[in-house]
Amino acid sequence: MEYANLMLEQNGAIATVTINRPKALNALNPDTLTELSAVLDEIAGNSSVKVVIVTGSGKKAFVAGADIAQLKEFNTLEGRRFGQLGQLAFRKLELLPQPVIAAINGFALGGGCELAMACDIRLASETAKFGQPEVTLGVTAGFGGTQRLPRLVGTNRACELLFTGELIDAQEAYRIGLVNHVYPLDNLMEEALKLANKILACAPVAVQLSKSAVQRGINMDLDSAIAYEAEVFGLAISTQDKNEGTTAFLERRKPVFEGR
Repeated sequence: MEYANLMLEQNGAIATVTINRPKALNALNPDTLTELSAVLDEIAGNSSVKVVIVTGSGKKAFVAGADIAQLKEFNTLEGRRFGQLGQLAFRKLELLPQPVIAAINGFALGGGCELAMACDIRLASETAKFGQPEVTLGVTAGFGGTQRLPRLVGTNRACELLFTGELIDAQEAYRIGLVNHVYPLDNLMEEALKLANKILACAPVAVQLSKSAVQRGINMDLDSAIAYEAEVFGLAISTQDKNEGTTAFLERRKPVFEGR
């Protein structure tokens, strides 16, 4: 399928989704969100994809936010629909079977920060900037920012960022736990691919089940979450990859996983 506002590339078992509106600093409009939702459906149905990387085109922006020119013209109903469109796409991203790495190459503001937070792991360039500046425009975060940011960095720090619209740099994002690692811009994609290949070296079914346990369990009470984990563990035990992994360990060799 051809996409006008993003690019999908697959190299082996790694799929890279690039938001591709560089003249608009990769800002998110309804068409881009609709395409993102469609490409995530495509990836979810592609069993040959084991890891996904999400990034933005160019060197200035990951995603600079929503398209403010369009946002200005929305009425209440249109605004609600736009928020729901973004929430749907980002929730699909969060619940993809495959682990998702955000390679944040520049501005990740508003919807861009929310997009990054919907990924499982976040790598940032030294030039990246983060923030939820919606209140400076007279609106609120609408793509999950008020919910994911407190879960990632704690309520106190999230409230400060959400209530002031303050922007922070990559090192501060790392300090508060918003990103996993910070790299020079020229090394960012190389490091994202290194991490993707580390994940690929592990049993793919076990990785996907681990993601499911995290994403589903985080919103449950602890007793329900660990009960779900026990079910996931049982499923992993039943795989051929478990047999290969345990046998390889006992034979002191590297396992060869087949994803079964």
